[in-house]
Amino acid sequence: MADINSNIMYGSVDLLILKTLTFGGPRHGLAIGEEIRRLSGERLNVEGNALYPSLHRLDNKGLVRGEWRISDKRRRAKFYSITPAGRRRLQRAIQEWISHTEAVRAVLEFAV
Repeated sequence: MADINSNIMYGSVDLLILKTLTFGGPRHGLAIGEEIRRLSGERLNVEGNALYPSLHRLDNKGLVRGEWRISDKRRRAKFYSITPAGRRRLQRAIQEWISHTEAVRAVLEFAV
């Protein structure tokens, strides 16, 4: 199955990261990207040039917290966890995303 075009995903990476961090404990960036891909049935591929700027932005806003640790591959990596503010933002973002996709679907269905 083909990857979803990265332009379509613009603006949803933060949401996907926050949701991924709500289960399974802290993860480093590569693991977050792999989990998004796995959960999407291999259709969403969040590459580093989108993933890491989003993680830094979320960290700067206090929505995730990064902590340096040693990964399972014995490398130093920053592990991220969602903060209480991140959980609140995620709930609002989910509602916004549902509203947005319903509006887009209504237009697409009308146009058919």
